[in-house]
Amino acid sequence: MNKTNKVALVVVAGLAAVASIFLVLHGSDLTILNPKGPIAEKQRNLILFAALLSVIVVIPVFILTFTIAWKYRAGNVAARYTPDWDYNAKLEVVWWGIPCAIILVLSVVTWQSSHDLDPYKPLAGSAKPITIQVVALQWKWLFIYPDQQIATVNYVRFPAGTPVNLEITADAPMNSFWIPELGGQIYAMPGMSTGLHLMADSAGSYRGSSANLSGRGFAGMRFVAESTTQADFDRWVSEVRTSPNHLDSVSYAKLQEPSENNARTTYATAQLDLYDKVITKYMRIE
Repeated sequence: MNKTNKVALVVVAGLAAVASIFLVLHGSDLTILNPKGPIAEKQRNLILFAALLSVIVVIPVFILTFTIAWKYRAGNVAARYTPDWDYNAKLEVVWWGIPCAIILVLSVVTWQSSHDLDPYKPLAGSAKPITIQVVALQWKWLFIYPDQQIATVNYVRFPAGTPVNLEITADAPMNSFWIPELGGQIYAMPGMSTGLHLMADSAGSYRGSSANLSGRGFAGMRFVAESTTQADFDRWVSEVRTSPNHLDSVSYAKLQEPSENNARTTYATAQLDLYDKVITKYMRIE
């Protein structure tokens, strides 16, 4: 092994060690590893389980790489030279059997988690679920509360401990809705309504963002998701209803125009069929 390859191996091993130490020491600082809701917690556990299971293969591979590189280096004249040795039944069982067993375990876990974490699967809760309609625009997020008949831009609020039924679409290039601390991302597509069910365990403020490149204003397409007590949520709804803004077809047409780094906005009223109209405008009728 030449000097360049040795340096490359050391660098790779060092990066792997640093990454492992970082995850151990600062894993709680990463939003996807610091869940605040039942869906995000299950997804975090699935990520960690898959990563730890993979370590069963990764660690021996690194150990063998350095062992072989050192034992059979050009300067080690004592190393056995066996050019005709190409098969060992026990070793074949080990390096094929263990990966196959890991894949089998992962396939079972993937099957179960795919059904358990189905984004269209409603969540059970003691409180009545709340429905929020989400529209991805350029470059902002519109949230419509059909039951409360209000709307907001780049800000969404809901009671803690309450299942949130999200209906998601786009009136702009395809995007992706994501609140990392509450659950995984799901695509927002024009002419299609996708679903996502989330819930926050306790009151808090969470970062929401666009998880799909959507043009010039993508970097500023962020929003705040806040969970509060039911009393605070009801009080907030009452405050929003005093807003001078009203969301109808005329004001929506203006809102739909591309704009960047949009401030938080509230609407006292929202047209009831607005979400359906956003979807049907992309449907071809012959």
